[in-house]
Amino acid sequence: MSAALPDYYFRVRENGAFVYRVDTQNRHRRIEMDQIAVVNIRNGEVKPHGDRSLTADDRAAIDSWMEERRALLARRDMDDIHRAIDYLNMTAHWVQSKASDDQLEEVTDALLLAMHDLRSVLVRKKSDRLLKRDADGASD
Repeated sequence: MSAALPDYYFRVRENGAFVYRVDTQNRHRRIEMDQIAVVNIRNGEVKPHGDRSLTADDRAAIDSWMEERRALLARRDMDDIHRAIDYLNMTAHWVQSKASDDQLEEVTDALLLAMHDLRSVLVRKKSDRLLKRDADGASD
């Protein structure tokens, strides 16, 4: 473990994190973590834990973590989508070169419905973007 620990620890959970203040300057020279807040990353809500009030330093650390966490999650989302494109390509290759009739029977309807749904959403969103771009161009 490194000699210098951070002042705050964020225990990540699905919608955010539990925030702890890290204390190593106690008389027992043990690491103590004192929960100070609960963070909801989706709606930006920060709830102090118990009767606590957050200091300006606490709030700054939490706000910084939330900004970094949102950026990380956005990068992960895009990575997941790029992986999905790879999976679609690998699935097409599997269907063409390796899949048995029984395997195709098992997955064809589900794949066709999922791809139809995805295509419908992509076409609608692309149309919306084109209409918006044309409207923005007309107002210039």
